[in-house]
Amino acid sequence: MPEGEAIHRTAAALRTALVGRAVLSFEGPHVDGPMPAPGRVIELVEHRGKQLDIRWDDGLILHTNLLFGGAWHLYRTGEGWRKPMSQMRVGITVDDFTAVCFGARVVETYREFDAHRHPGFGRSGPDLSAEAADLGAAVEALCRYDALDASIAEALLDQQVACGVGNVYRSEILWACQQHPLAPVSMLAKSDMERVVSTAVRVLRANLKPTSTDDADPRSRLAVYGRNGQRCRRCGDTIEVRRIGEHARLLYWCPGCQVRRGPRPVPAPIDQREMDPHPAAAKFLSELPWRRRDTLAG
Repeated sequence: MPEGEAIHRTAAALRTALVGRAVLSFEGPHVDGPMPAPGRVIELVEHRGKQLDIRWDDGLILHTNLLFGGAWHLYRTGEGWRKPMSQMRVGITVDDFTAVCFGARVVETYREFDAHRHPGFGRSGPDLSAEAADLGAAVEALCRYDALDASIAEALLDQQVACGVGNVYRSEILWACQQHPLAPVSMLAKSDMERVVSTAVRVLRANLKPTSTDDADPRSRLAVYGRNGQRCRRCGDTIEVRRIGEHARLLYWCPGCQVRRGPRPVPAPIDQREMDPHPAAAKFLSELPWRRRDTLAG
């Protein structure tokens, strides 16, 4: 039976091996729900008691409840399994690792609910990772976006604007076109929206292809996602992270070079007092060279 400390260690191991990596293959003979597509990036691994969830960057969540006898195993490529394949409930393969869930009572997938992203809320936008995607439709959806106070980072995850972006690649897309992620949609010109959409197409099509096991760590291909506190590869500034939106999803960006249409910093209030009331401070200030010149000029 999995206990709290054991599940905590399991989640930590899965997090280290899976987060930030694209799925090469997904096997779920007993999974109830949609399957993650190859190339989607794993964004989060978390546990609550005996329940362990894995979330992909397009909002798909794999929920497993281990209860009595369930367990997650992590194997390096080519390593033999400690349990027979017949007991596998789900298997996830990324570069270098395969995570296998055995004996879980509940194994299901569902999509994170967001009213603005739910297909029933309106017609879905084009899939920007597809060759025949209608880019003009995505640009027009941004131009007539009704939530004018929403940031471009939030709008990119709205499936009425476009499909296929996901949380990992929105950070990468906005970095690639030097767009400030918190810029309100209403402040963007049409040329800005065209730049964002065309960059999204380029980034998605370059990264959503499964990589071979001979390639370098796929996380090294990410410019900002998961690199909080590290130097930006373009300008050398420090990459920042914050949670935004209804679901408080992580957004990474570089404040040094992602400045396009960004909110202007509010200057700190200036202390209008010119001198310390102490007599010694007043004497010191009056004898400064530029103050002596002012006295002579006056």
